[in-house]
Amino acid sequence: MSERPNIVFIMSDDHAAHAISAYGSRINRTPNIDRIANGGMRLDNCFCTNSICAPSRASILTGTHSHINGVRTLADRFDARQLTFDKLLQQSGYQTCIIGKWHLGHGGFSDPQGFDYWNVLPGQGAYHDPEMIEMGEKRRYHGYVTDIITDLSLGWLKSRDTNRPFCLLVHHKAPHRPWIPDQKHANLYEDVQIPEPETFNDDYANRATAAREAQMRIDEHLYKRDTKIDPPAGLNPQELKKWKYQRYIKDYLRCVASIDDNVGRLLNYLDEENLTENTIVIYTSDQGFFLGDHGWYDKRFMYEESLRMPFLIRYPKEIQPQSALDAMVLNIDFAPLFLDYAGLETPNVMQGRSFRQLLRGETIQDWRESMYYRYWMHLGDHYVYAHYGLRTYRYKLIYYYGEARDCGGTIDEAKTPEWELFDLQADPFELFNVYHEPAYQDVVKELKAELLRQRREVGDEDCPWDDD
Repeated sequence: MSERPNIVFIMSDDHAAHAISAYGSRINRTPNIDRIANGGMRLDNCFCTNSICAPSRASILTGTHSHINGVRTLADRFDARQLTFDKLLQQSGYQTCIIGKWHLGHGGFSDPQGFDYWNVLPGQGAYHDPEMIEMGEKRRYHGYVTDIITDLSLGWLKSRDTNRPFCLLVHHKAPHRPWIPDQKHANLYEDVQIPEPETFNDDYANRATAAREAQMRIDEHLYKRDTKIDPPAGLNPQELKKWKYQRYIKDYLRCVASIDDNVGRLLNYLDEENLTENTIVIYTSDQGFFLGDHGWYDKRFMYEESLRMPFLIRYPKEIQPQSALDAMVLNIDFAPLFLDYAGLETPNVMQGRSFRQLLRGETIQDWRESMYYRYWMHLGDHYVYAHYGLRTYRYKLIYYYGEARDCGGTIDEAKTPEWELFDLQADPFELFNVYHEPAYQDVVKELKAELLRQRREVGDEDCPWDDD
């Protein structure tokens, strides 16, 4: 058996950290996902650089920001010919495999590359009896998609060359909208009232226009395909909102429960085959998600519930059990981390950095103190105004640029660019924009300078702001 570690990277779609009990969830329990945290480390400040599915997945593979890898929006196809961590692992002797959600286009240059075996869903894929694309050939599977992805992953593990290290990417479709659970969990939470989040009745006062205009409100933008049945007659608007929330969140959590069961199946296999000690296991999601927070579902915003990714990692040889990391880690750091574990250098084209030392409990003196974020999809294209911004440990500065000059894209109606500043220490729920407050003007100046520096550093300077 090679001394280089195996890698099992489990990624769900839209699984918010605050629906994982290792992160203190108030609404569910995830005992098998928690096994990874109990045997390893929980990252408390892991963030995505563009909170939407395809762009985050491209950044994870390439270690680069969206404007570098070319996947800015859901409409962009990924050019899989570019450098990705799996290609480098494969070239160095790793067996590589991806099973489940790809969501980066398919056919030609968008098909997965750098994998010895791949079997992926076309686009979003179906929850029941999904069609999948196995090494370029379409094939129908019968059953529930989360079980099928795990079955295929276990099958590949059982057929691998046991004399070589492996990297297996297990990419679940769940719990993506429209949140269709399997039969096993269909009645879970049936007689339970799921708690509403603190900001459930947010009125979007003291914020930029983007918050009020966002088209992902539970009361207005969840439909029958989401709730599965018509609401009871005679509900007033607040009662209807509460009813929709319970219908949505219970199905969401039922999908999560199926993921948790299947994570347990993978962990059990590693234990049974004596692979646990030399295998890095990671559980994450492609971004966060609003679970009724601010009255929303979906993601896209730079607000915390959307920006924050769960990231749990277990590697008994190096990582202390039941530990936690506060340092700021980004999805562009994942690729360099995997390469580091494989004994490979991070290519210059990658913009992330390995955080292996941090996982070992060591310090990295020049580790980042802030991070850059950008979401490109204008409201006319989808849901939320395009914006970019900066997050430090205490503050968050966001610029909604609307149709500002040189920004590309169009929206239905020209919008005046707006700024938001949140003091996360004083206002952890991000309810009060203090950008124009006199007491914060020095902070605004400092953060704008840092935002400009970071934009130049990552090479994303196409959309300057107008000072006001």
